[in-house]
Parts: sequence; structure tokens; C-alpha cells
Amino acid sequence: MIPVRRTLLAVPPMLIATTAAWAESCPANHDQLQQALRASVKPSGGPTNGGFDNNEWAAITDRNGVLCAIAFSGAKPADQWLGSRAIAAEKANTANALSLDNYAMSTANLYSGAQPNGFLFGLQMTNPPTGPALLAGDPSTFGSGSDPLLGKPVGGVVVFGGGLALYSQGHVVGGLGASGDTSCADHNIAWRIRAALKLDQVPAGPTPQKDGIIYDIQPDKTSASGFGHPSCVGKEPEIAEQLKAGSTPGWAKPRQ
Repeated sequence: MIPVRRTLLAVPPMLIATTAAWAESCPANHDQLQQALRASVKPSGGPTNGGFDNNEWAAITDRNGVLCAIAFSGAKPADQWLGSRAIAAEKANTANALSLDNYAMSTANLYSGAQPNGFLFGLQMTNPPTGPALLAGDPSTFGSGSDPLLGKPVGGVVVFGGGLALYSQGHVVGGLGASGDTSCADHNIAWRIRAALKLDQVPAGPTPQKDGIIYDIQPDKTSASGFGHPSCVGKEPEIAEQLKAGSTPGWAKPRQ
């Protein structure tokens, strides 16, 4: 028998240090995120959020924009919209990148400004996602503690609901993205997750609910506040009001 020589590949110390850095700076770990997500969506025993009540993805970046936790609410990755894995990560990146210690911007707050003639028009083109990295790796690990996106700056800018900055002790500590339903329902879900993680110490923002969603799109498609978001398909606005996650001006509410 020919002896087999096993060679152990050394892991560069710099790689170990980098991995430890993003893991330690993550506002929440995988298990905490998954628990909060599953408690926030109807298919896994949580409440309705309007929309389709689908299973959902959620992702967290640290303050440097590095993805450090990602999870899904179903039993396997294909139980959620597969495209929403990347969208959740990009929403987290967006909210983190455009929020400050003294002023939060949710992705829902960006919708009107990013429309033609808006003060943020073209924003979604400024920070492209990392592309091939979003599809790399073993699909069976997606949404787990070994997802290949972990430890990477995913990038991307999303200008509809579902992304929130995370706050603790007066500072932005990262971003959260939720995706897998209507953008209005995603906002409600992200709001529930952030509260469950106790990372919702938001100081101020562009709406009465700080970085809440505001449904004030007028018939001419403009927003009265400049930060408005269109309504979606169901009772998302009513649920947002119950959660104190958003508001609809009286003139914009449908007649009963």
C-alpha cells in the first residue's frame, strides 16, 4: 500500500483576523437574525404584514458595509424568492450607507427622491452590487452561517421599502434588509426584526416616524413630503401605522 501524505493548508493569519473582525462587529449573529425573522412573518408563525405573506430573507451588514449575517424564514432557500437573497443584502447596504448617527434613512424614504427630477435621481446607479459574488458558492449554504457572501461588501443601492439602519447607544452599527414580499410588507417585516433585536434607537429621520415609510404619493405621482413611497397590494399601510412604522396622511387614505 502506498502511504498517503495529508497536507494541511495553512490559513493566512490576515484572513483569520479579517473574518474575526466582521464577525465581532456584526450587530447580530445568524441565529439571532433568523429567530427575529421567523417571529416576524406569518408562514413561520408570526403576524401578517400585508402583501402576500411570503417567507422572507433578511440580511445584516456591519457599519463598514460588510455582510455579516443572513437568514431565511422557510425550511430551505427555495422556500423564499431566490432573488431576494441579494436584494436583502443590498437593502442592508443602502440603509447603512445613507444613515448617520443623528439621522436615519430607510430605503423606503429614498423612493420619491430617486424618481426622474427627484433630488436623488440616479442614486441606484452609483454603487453597483458585486455581481458574480452574489451567485458564487454552494447554494445549499445560502442563508446559513456559512453563506459565501459573509465577510464581503455586497454593495448595491435599493430605493424601495425593506432596508433600515441599525442603532445602538446613539450610533449606527450597521444595516438590515428584508426581502421576499411587496416592498411595503418588507418594510413592516424589517421594522419588526429591528425592534426584536433591540437595535431601533433611531434618533431622527425624514418622516414623523423618523425613518418610517410614508404613503403620501399624490395623483400626479409626486410626494407631498419628498420622501413618499407608493402603496402596494394590501393592508401594509394600516399595519405600518399599527407598528408606528409609517403613516398615511388623511387625504391619501381610501374612503371607507
